[in-house]
Amino acid sequence: MSAPQDGPESLGVDLSIASVARMYDYLLGGKDNYAVDREAVVKLRLATPDIDDVARRNRMWLQRVVYFAAAELGIRQFLDFGTGLPTQRTVHEVAQEIHPDVRVVYADNDPIVLAHGRALLEDNDRTIMLDADMAQPDTVLRAPEVLDLIDFGEPVAAIYASVLHCLPDEAHPYEVVKRVRDALPSGSCLGLSHLESEDQAAAEALTESMRKSTPYWGRVRDRSEIRRFFDGFDVVEPGLGDIAEWWLDIPAVELPLASDYVRPSTASPVIEFGGAGIKR
Repeated sequence: MSAPQDGPESLGVDLSIASVARMYDYLLGGKDNYAVDREAVVKLRLATPDIDDVARRNRMWLQRVVYFAAAELGIRQFLDFGTGLPTQRTVHEVAQEIHPDVRVVYADNDPIVLAHGRALLEDNDRTIMLDADMAQPDTVLRAPEVLDLIDFGEPVAAIYASVLHCLPDEAHPYEVVKRVRDALPSGSCLGLSHLESEDQAAAEALTESMRKSTPYWGRVRDRSEIRRFFDGFDVVEPGLGDIAEWWLDIPAVELPLASDYVRPSTASPVIEFGGAGIKR
């Protein structure tokens, strides 16, 4: 595997604007981020002190939900929307350890994500990185390279790991997920996590902090709103809730926190809420 050679400027990256994907990478202790992203995380910690742990728990849940879909449901096809940077045990690494013939499509439109993802996957002919906006699912569902790799006559696992809160209401996030659901056959799986808070002040503080750092942000939603994404799916046990408590008996890899982070003494009222469902 070779690392991407182009610098951020040559990829069209505006380093005056923070990237949600690179902020998440920094929260997980990754190295594919820049000063603007780290500064945005410092401000985000003031609004949501437990955000490092929230990110870490979500990454561990992602590994568990992929394991569930591949090992428990036997699914061998995955669509990962809003992939983010390939930090710490990605979808294909977990799934292909279970079934080497698993096929994975990563979809993202961040140029840094695309560059690093394509470098990572250059020797993996069962996994592709697609330049696509998750807000426009047809760009994924109808892409020729996706149709060459994914058989939509067989069950598919669609993954939205901590990304739908990046879509504002005017981007119609429920219609986005519905479009994907309608394209999947019965027996397919939806794995979804979403920032949630029953504390309106905490939700507004996080949303305000993110909107000051990046234009690519929607809002924190409440539990009833997140449950709507699972319309048309039968939610699997243990149901929808804090993903830190979801299927804890499934293996996951402990992830490091950012090296300069000191754990807060009080827990944040913001969590990742979600789970998994099977299409009827």
